[in-house]
Parts: sequence; structure tokens; C-alpha cells
Amino acid sequence: MSDEKKLPGCAACSAVWQKNGTTNCWSGDPSTAPPRPANCPSSTGEDLVRESFARYIDDSEDARLAFVAAKVEGLCYQPVPGSDAVNARWTRVEDTIALAKLMGWKRIGIATCIGLLYETEKLTAILSAQGLEPLSVCCKAGSIDKLELGLAEADKVRPGTFEPACNPIAQAELCNRHGTEMNIIVGLCVGHDMLFAKYSKAPVTTLVCKDRVTGHNPVAVLYGQNFYYKRLQKQPVLTGKE
Repeated sequence: MSDEKKLPGCAACSAVWQKNGTTNCWSGDPSTAPPRPANCPSSTGEDLVRESFARYIDDSEDARLAFVAAKVEGLCYQPVPGSDAVNARWTRVEDTIALAKLMGWKRIGIATCIGLLYETEKLTAILSAQGLEPLSVCCKAGSIDKLELGLAEADKVRPGTFEPACNPIAQAELCNRHGTEMNIIVGLCVGHDMLFAKYSKAPVTTLVCKDRVTGHNPVAVLYGQNFYYKRLQKQPVLTGKE
């Protein structure tokens, strides 16, 4: 089997889930479980699955985080009396607070986009009210001109005006300097979020994923495939490099 055919494709199990309400990896009974697809990572990557899981059951910080994350997942739901159904009860903000508290983390860094300072102010107030110690660093800290990145004037959002460059590495290093124990991304651009996560010493979670068109709700595009966003299956996204 070629490497290409071995590439994981768990998205293909969507049809199985919709039909059966379960997949092979979700079923506790192998005798009644739906079959695995040919490129199921439970088969093609079983060695990595087992090796990785072993890291959750030692005495490392990764193991503690995996345990607490699983515990928070359970706390997110509450049973419906007289039924086997469960209702979700916590928002992502509450999940994040619960994780920080159970991990014993107090100083929380917020790497914010300048376009979401209002939301960051509200998040800071909530974290403080919960007994945490938030600090926030804006992407434009330092106010260094985008032209110093080597961009042309035409590459700016508004050519002919001053536009400071985003500096996610500085955001991470400032959080590092002030000893944050967990960092939260609030609306950083694609790529900038990667650099922030790469240079952050503390674990990073994303609370707001930037999407300028959908009000920072990028999953809306996936729900709109039969309407406006169907174009994404028909037309290439042009970057000017074609």
C-alpha cells in the first residue's frame, strides 16, 4: 500500500456516524462495531496510537493535562433525569476556566488581535472574577511598520497609510517573561497563531478563531456549502501567485 493510501481520512466516517450513530472507534463492542475504513488510523497507525497513549498514564505534566482535560469534558455535560441523554451546560469560556483551576494555573496570558480588544477586556474581567490573574498582549505591540517585513505598500490593507505589523513572537515572549501558566489566543491571524503557539512556553488554547466574514465563527462556512460557500468546492482561492 502506498503512503498516499495510508493517509488518515477519519472524515470519511461521517456517513457511518450519521447512519449508525457510532463508528468503529466509538463502539465498545467489536462484534457489533461498524467496519474500519481502509485508512483508519486505528489500523494504519496503531503503533503510534498506543505509544502516544502511554504518555497519558505516566507521571508527566502531559499525563496530568490529559487527565484534567478528560475530566473537564465530563463536567461539560449533565445527565437528563430518567433518560440516557445528556445536555451540554458549559461554554468554551467555562471549559477554559475549569481547566485552569483544576490544573492549578493562575497567571493566564491572552494573546489578542487588536480588533478584539473589547472581547479581551470582557474576558479579562471574567477571568479576574474567577480568581485568576490574566494579562493581555496585543498583536500590534511595538507598533513596527509592516514595510520592515519586506512587504510592498500595495500589500497593506490600506495602501498609503501606516499599518503596524503583527508580532506574535513578541506576544509569546512577553507572556514567557511574565511567567504565564496558560495562554489563550483571541483572534490571531492564521500563521500568527502558529508562531505564537510555537514560541509560547506555556500551553496554548484558542478561544476565538479569527474569521472576518462570519463574525469569528469559521464553522459557518462548513454549514453553508450548499449555498454561498459552495464556491469553495468549485473555485480556487486566489492569492495573486497563480
